[in-house]
Amino acid sequence: MISDERNDAFQILQNRLATISDVYAAAAVLAWDRQTHMPEGGVGGRAEQLATLSRLAHEMLASPETGDLLARAGEHEPGSDEAAILRLARREYDRASRLPARLVAETSRATALAERAWIQARESSEWSLFAPHLERVLALKREEASYVDAEHPYDAMLDRYDPGTSTNRLRGMFDALKAGIVPLVREVSARLGEDRTVPLRGDFGEAAQEAFGRDVISRFGYDWSRGRQDRAVHPFCIDFGGPGDVRITTRIDPARLSVGLFGTCHEAGHALYEQGVDPSYSRTPLASGVSMGVHESQSRLWENLVARSRPFWFHFHPLLRDIFPGIPDDLETLYRAVNDVRPSEIRTEADELTYDLHILLRFELELALFEDGLAVADLPEAWNSKMEEYLGIVPENDALGVLQDTHWAIGLFGYFPSYTVGNVLSVQLFEAAVQGRPGILPEMERGEFGTLLGWLRENVHRHGKKYEPDDLIERATGNSPDTAPYLRYLETKFGELYDVG
Repeated sequence: MISDERNDAFQILQNRLATISDVYAAAAVLAWDRQTHMPEGGVGGRAEQLATLSRLAHEMLASPETGDLLARAGEHEPGSDEAAILRLARREYDRASRLPARLVAETSRATALAERAWIQARESSEWSLFAPHLERVLALKREEASYVDAEHPYDAMLDRYDPGTSTNRLRGMFDALKAGIVPLVREVSARLGEDRTVPLRGDFGEAAQEAFGRDVISRFGYDWSRGRQDRAVHPFCIDFGGPGDVRITTRIDPARLSVGLFGTCHEAGHALYEQGVDPSYSRTPLASGVSMGVHESQSRLWENLVARSRPFWFHFHPLLRDIFPGIPDDLETLYRAVNDVRPSEIRTEADELTYDLHILLRFELELALFEDGLAVADLPEAWNSKMEEYLGIVPENDALGVLQDTHWAIGLFGYFPSYTVGNVLSVQLFEAAVQGRPGILPEMERGEFGTLLGWLRENVHRHGKKYEPDDLIERATGNSPDTAPYLRYLETKFGELYDVG
């Protein structure tokens, strides 16, 4: 009788969680439309719609009925899907039950309005257009942190994206990376000569660029019957509660070939992860990537370890030359162009070696905002100061500096560190994949990626959120997350490219 009651409660709980998932999915469709096709006049109404859906989903999740079902569902066999669903549902319920529905709705409304203000501010490079909105969003996120039981207020933000991590853990990671990367950047910078990216600049038709990018990610394994690609100011990937509809966006610059291509590869990496989650997890708490750090490991793996590699260009170099005859005949010239190291203003266009310094800058600024040591009004000056300290450059204007990312506008404080976590994990996972299936690199030279995708599907994608992030990485690679492989990769690759080390 007890077992039957427990099973009944679990089934009712699953139905409730599926309904909550549907509400979030509906909100995601509206959010996707807002960034791709919605007319500007719809901003106010869309903000209210999203606020309503966020409030309804939150109220369902945080309700006493959900708490009662979680209590009556009892425990299930360790390691089972049911046990994982309960673990995640209880975590989400615990967090949601601490947050007032009013706060959730206000945050949704504020971020929808802030995002539109950010787009306008970025277009005109006017910080004053965005600053009041950011102050409002930050105040709401600080209030959210005050309701969450965390050692540090910033931990409450991190937990949304990388469960199990902490401010102290990230400080240790960034310290290790800074110790390894900064000296290497200085050595490489001392050897910088002519700009190697010249072959990637010119007149590249947008339609031709988009077609080439679509061909590349189709070969990666992106399933167009379960996805689509549109344009957006800031590229992103979005899913709607399962692997059946996973969409990406890109941004194409007709004067710079690398912007659209690598942005497309990056977002496709996210999409391949979502499309690979076990379909039976749809409309459950398991139906997504386990953490943003692991998610970013997939986007950075396909963008950098694949699309910036020699094996990749061995195959795609002649295809690209057929489309754009101005591309150099020499493969090595193109390989060095896509791996040029040059401190830059824009994070999304940064080279592999300096990229993590962009994230370090944002991590430190976010900490300062949450520790009440930095005012929103002082962000542009603080940003420029850190850009000069870490990268030796000062942005020409705020559009190229503090206004370049959408994350703060949509309330994603604590998200930025996941990019560096992803870089670290991408190398660890790729090395494990190649060691387990040595045919991966020869296949890449033929423009084939099925073996690599198959390994990732088996060891990462299909599990969704079933395992905790660290457990998933250890299961896949045999080791816990570690910065050492990533630092060795950077030293080897850029040491050879720039004859240092």
